[in-house]
Amino acid sequence: MSAPSVIPFPRLGPWLLAVPVLLLVAYLVLMDNGAISQTGTYLHELMHDGRHLLGVPCH
Repeated sequence: MSAPSVIPFPRLGPWLLAVPVLLLVAYLVLMDNGAISQTGTYLHELMHDGRHLLGVPCH
C-alpha cells in the first residue's frame, strides 16, 4: 500500500475562502454604486456609509 498523501500547504485552506470573501466585501464597500445593491436602498445606504467610514470619496 502507498502512504497517504499529505496536503502540501495545510494552512492554505482558510485563505482560499477568506480572500474571495474579503475581495467581494471590499468591492461592495469601495466600488459598488448600485450595480449589485440595486435591489433595495438598505444595502446601498449601508455600503455608502461604509465608504464614509473608511474615508473613501464617493460624491
